[in-house]
Amino acid sequence: MTHRSLGVASSLPPTFPLYTLGVSIFLIRHGETVGNASRIVQLPDSPLSPRGVAQAERLARRLAHEGIARIVSSDLARAGATAEHLQRTTGAPLTFDPLLHERNFGDIRGTAYAELGFDMFEPDYAPPNGESWPVFHARVDGAWALVQRFAAATVGHLAVVTHGLVCRSLAARHLLLADGAVVPERWENTSLTIIDPEAPWQVRLLNCVAHLEDLDAVPLADSGAV
Repeated sequence: MTHRSLGVASSLPPTFPLYTLGVSIFLIRHGETVGNASRIVQLPDSPLSPRGVAQAERLARRLAHEGIARIVSSDLARAGATAEHLQRTTGAPLTFDPLLHERNFGDIRGTAYAELGFDMFEPDYAPPNGESWPVFHARVDGAWALVQRFAAATVGHLAVVTHGLVCRSLAARHLLLADGAVVPERWENTSLTIIDPEAPWQVRLLNCVAHLEDLDAVPLADSGAV
């Protein structure tokens, strides 16, 4: 169920300076997985695809010199592997916590989206042996409280590696977006969102994948949301 590392070499682009002021929270979605690329509801141990490994390496290179002092991550395989790339590059201590898991889709995990016959993201859908939206959001609230505690205790930037629906839940219910910005329906693989470390939790950069711009195989526009 928990993370495992993968190592696939790739060429790396130049660094992308962020010019952040003070201390920030770096909210990160994991790299692409085989499940994302195959449009399958993810299993807990779904590993990064080769492209996902290349994405994680690009992200780590982007953030190598940005002053990350601590990393906290979901311990599901795809997030854990992404976080480990960042940890090896920055040297920051890495902590895993299950509060940052993706929404649990229970018995439908491992099923192709095309075979479901319904929209698993419908507001009233509760997957058998999984989490309803209210249960999931309540857990994300606990994850956000955890992130706040880590941020308050960290001297430097805090990196949080998690999943697409967690990012969406946080942005919709806890973060302050810039005027005119909307909560993304899709959070890109290895996307970076930068947040002020104190209320009102202003977002300074949203769902950014500038580090992937010259990667030969960028994330598929229709790859899985979770």
